[in-house]
Amino acid sequence: MIYDAFNGDADGICALHQLRLAEPLETTLITGVKRDIGLLKQIDAVAGDTVNALDIAVEKNLAALTAMLDKGVKVRWFDHHNPGELPVHANFQANIDTSADVCTSLLVDRHLHGQHRLWAVAAAFGDNLHAAARATAAPLGLSDAQLDQLRELGECLNYNGYGDSLADLHFHPAELYRLLQPYRDPFEFMREAPAFQTLSAGYAADMANARACQPVEARAAGAVFVLPDAAWARRVSGVYANDLASAHPDRAHAMLTRAPKGHYVVSVRAPLNNKSGADELCKRFETGGGRKAAAGINVLPEDRIPDFVAAFFEAWPA
Repeated sequence: MIYDAFNGDADGICALHQLRLAEPLETTLITGVKRDIGLLKQIDAVAGDTVNALDIAVEKNLAALTAMLDKGVKVRWFDHHNPGELPVHANFQANIDTSADVCTSLLVDRHLHGQHRLWAVAAAFGDNLHAAARATAAPLGLSDAQLDQLRELGECLNYNGYGDSLADLHFHPAELYRLLQPYRDPFEFMREAPAFQTLSAGYAADMANARACQPVEARAAGAVFVLPDAAWARRVSGVYANDLASAHPDRAHAMLTRAPKGHYVVSVRAPLNNKSGADELCKRFETGGGRKAAAGINVLPEDRIPDFVAAFFEAWPA
């Protein structure tokens, strides 16, 4: 049996889509909301099975990965998050690059020698890697209007992945992948698929709500926002952080969104002009992690908010 375990955001979905366009196979899909990255524990693989892991950190899956490898399961991994110490095993193939201007879809694009590059460009835009998206697209000779369309697609696919639970999302990520699976051309998907219209309209409405919120603290080097316990806020937290990062490239941003259980979920973006420090900041808190340019904390108790704000402005002082 073949399992595809992938992050439920634009990068994970587009990485898998490229891979399956190039290697058509019926597989078992394992995914969830964007922050649900400990996916390998959901897989009951046996010797002879194959697992493809896309856009989830090795570090968060190490115990399950080690057990799989020792049972004779072959695992292929594409990712751009800090992996921790990688296992050395004959059954393990790692395609990992933690550079700040790389996402998983760009790694798959590299692996496939650009066979389905339009989807990689959309994913890079969705991951807020605009310069990398445009550089990757340069050989394709796209117009500015086409690049804007791919940016919108990436942002909408990414937006769908955010939520406290699957109930917050417009589409289960596995369903969204299945809806775009028939389309080799992302422009055709945008023209024809009702799912894209749903995401586009939802994105616009939720972003309007977010833009009405003011930061709780803003300095020259950074700004911290607190969003309410609402489905729209949970859906838009990450993409609004990306939007702010693009609008203020010299400033770091933190988005704290109240979860239904009372804690806060944190999205952090390093300044686009200095893509470093987000992962180190978040790893100072339990359940925190990510990459240099963008990271997060899954559970931040309300009484730790002052500690987080202090650490945030220490990471990016004025």
